Amino acid sequence: MAIRTILHYPDTRLRNKGLPVEAVSPAIHQLIDDMAETMYAAPGVGLAATQIGEALSIFLIDIAGEDQPSDLRVFINPEIVKREGNQSWEEGCLSFPGVSEDIKRAERVTVRALDRDGKPFELEADGLLAVAIQHEYDHLMGVLMIDHVGPLKKRMMARTVQKTIGSERRA
Repeated sequence: MAIRTILHYPDTRLRNKGLPVEAVSPAIHQLIDDMAETMYAAPGVGLAATQIGEALSIFLIDIAGEDQPSDLRVFINPEIVKREGNQSWEEGCLSFPGVSEDIKRAERVTVRALDRDGKPFELEADGLLAVAIQHEYDHLMGVLMIDHVGPLKKRMMARTVQKTIGSERRA
């Protein structure tokens, strides 16, 4: 396993769409392991392959609390098939260090995907899990959280990321 570099906004590779995974191979398992190690080291609750420069349709989520056992979920070739209701949730993003913003999303979603072993599954989710699924799915579509806010907040978010990245580089 290896910790990969997380791309930060405005890196244009964040706009790349995730391409379908043709077969769940040892290379895909290695990528999933690397993504998990990267996500936990960041630390974060979700990571899309596109955030580490891999244009593949894979994301991971683990919303377990610090005092709970890991609940890592792997989504390969995900498709959101149903969205219901509305909610606003304060979201952060590993590609937007130092930024959190209220984003409007569906309250409940149904997603179909393949698991780590390539077996199909369908999951109905609400709350934080629904938000995380939608957030990571957006990454696979080349959509970023900054695309969900108005022009003023976009400028503020971009400045915050640049300041955070600059201070990380100096440290």
